[in-house]
Parts: sequence; C-alpha cells; structure tokens
Amino acid sequence: MNVNKSLLPLINPLSKDNPVIVQVLGICSALAVTAKLEPALVMTISVTAVLALANVIISLLRNTIPTSIRIIVQLVVVAALVVIVDQVLKAWNYEVSKALSVFIGLIITNCIIMGRLEAFAMSNRPWASFLDGIGNGLGYGIILVIVAFFRELLGSGTLFGCQVIPQWCYEHGYQNNGMMILPPMALITVACIIWVHRSRNKDLQE
Repeated sequence: MNVNKSLLPLINPLSKDNPVIVQVLGICSALAVTAKLEPALVMTISVTAVLALANVIISLLRNTIPTSIRIIVQLVVVAALVVIVDQVLKAWNYEVSKALSVFIGLIITNCIIMGRLEAFAMSNRPWASFLDGIGNGLGYGIILVIVAFFRELLGSGTLFGCQVIPQWCYEHGYQNNGMMILPPMALITVACIIWVHRSRNKDLQE
C-alpha cells in the first residue's frame, strides 16, 4: 500500500491528473511542435528531463530559498537546465533543433514546469519530486506524441519522415489532408482526446 502511494506522483499525471488534458496546461507547444512525430518526441524528452531535474534541485533547496525570491530562483534553475538541453540537442541532432527553434527556449516559461515547482517541489522531498517531474513530463509527452502521430500520418502520410501510406493508395485517389498540419487541427485533436478521456472517466465530468 505504501509503495503504491509513493508512486502516485508518477502514475497520476499519466491519466487522472494529466497536465494537458485534465489541467489544460502546456497547450501552446502541443499546437506548435506536433506536425511531425520526431520534434514532438524530442520535446517530450527535453521537457521531462528539465522538469525532473528542476524538481529535484528546487526540492533540495526549498528550505533555504527566501519566499520573496522563490520564483526568481526557480526561473534561474530552469533556464540553466534549458540551456544545457539546448546545447546537447544542437550537438546531437541539429536539424531537429532547428525545427524546434525557439520552442526549446520557451520551456523556461512552460506553465507545467513552473506549476510543478511551485505546487510540488517546494513542499516535497527530492525523490517524490523526481517522480512527479517524470510523471508530468511523460503525461505531457503522451499527448504530444498522440497528436503528432495523427497529424503526421493523416497530413503527410509519413511517420518519423518515413512513408507509411502505400503508394497504391495515392494512385487510387487517396490524398493527404493538408489541414492536419495546420495549428488549428492540433487544437481539435487535443479536444478529441479530452472528450474521449472524460467520457471514460466519469469523475472528471462536471
């Protein structure tokens, strides 16, 4: 029982308390980086790494941070981690780094990260904060990957840049849906996920 309770910060954000479809946070990047699967996956890894490490650092410092400057300290910690992630990404995969452009830098202002630092890391121990960071990062990433999967598949006929829909489909009249790669379709796709999720979780219905 204690083991299950200790894992709640990791498990709950994956569905019950998902930051995107339940708390409606991080929507901006869900609209911006989900036209293709690869950028969405890279953004997921980046946000998860920054959130988990920032949670741990703030948790370790929580008793020494003056209340009046806690937001500034949190921003400095997140900014330092984002710079590291950005440099690693440029060295590892420069093309994806260019595709994500300013969105990696905007992780600093991601409301999921600042929200978890303030609501969880400032009042919990490092291990629980680490699990909370991993859980919320993965919960955020699951939605990004699902949205990117449908947008790339239906909008471009590819997954990770590889042709998935057979050529004979195009020869028989199939056409990619160009609307799927436009930002409004990301919002509509997220809305569909929210509808399905809430229809299966009656306790989330108002």
